Amino acid sequence: MSYRIGSGVDFHQLEEGRELWIGGIHIPHHKGAVGHSDADVLLHAICDAMLGALCLGDIGKHFPNTDDAYKGIDSKLLLAHTYNLIKEKSYRIVNIDTTVCLEFPKIMRYAPQMQQTIASILEIKETDISIKATTTETMGFAGREEGLFAYATMLLKKNF
Repeated sequence: MSYRIGSGVDFHQLEEGRELWIGGIHIPHHKGAVGHSDADVLLHAICDAMLGALCLGDIGKHFPNTDDAYKGIDSKLLLAHTYNLIKEKSYRIVNIDTTVCLEFPKIMRYAPQMQQTIASILEIKETDISIKATTTETMGFAGREEGLFAYATMLLKKNF
């Protein structure tokens, strides 16, 4: 099979006084995501999309939250490791489409930096990465600013 598609999703709670990392970028805000790593929902969803495309399990299988080696780890390192798994299988990324869902802060002004960061790790063009943001119109945990989530879809192509 020459093409594979994968999807990923990630959720994290928000808490006062923590740092907020999205797409490998620190976003100034009074709340940050809670997690075993830096809790970067966008990078975690992208990792799951890559792993899913090649049926390699999920991010929790490769980076378990019970392993102290990943405590507080920069998710850019998780993304790089996951990408290496894809390269070992002789695949390359065609494009990535993502959506981040949170009420505040508004993050689209950071999207070009996120694209640049992700593209440099995944060895693709920034124009091959779509980053979108939406809210839940104040509904649910994201609308109440209790958490955030991200979705990612990725197309891989086999290198021949």
